[in-house]
Amino acid sequence: MSIVSSVSDDGKELVISIQGRFDFSAHQDFRNSYEALTVQPSNYRVDMDETTYLDSSALGMLLLLRDHAGGNTASIEIINCSADVKKILTISNFEQLFTIH
Repeated sequence: MSIVSSVSDDGKELVISIQGRFDFSAHQDFRNSYEALTVQPSNYRVDMDETTYLDSSALGMLLLLRDHAGGNTASIEIINCSADVKKILTISNFEQLFTIH
């Protein structure tokens, strides 16, 4: 499991890529990927192209990101989900809180 983040050149978008299992072991790395920034981006993308698994703690981490990014006004996309990952997000009603592609 690894978390890789990158900020766009203009500083307005943060992309967080999750590789492997997204579970409690990723908690600190995931939080560091957005909390350590000096400027808060206006858009966030969580790229799950290489995410093989997520559990309830991962769902909680996504909710923490949403709170950090502004709650109901946050602009967060979850992209490149596998069918299994998308199913978990859908069952959890996360499509009401995030834009999921």
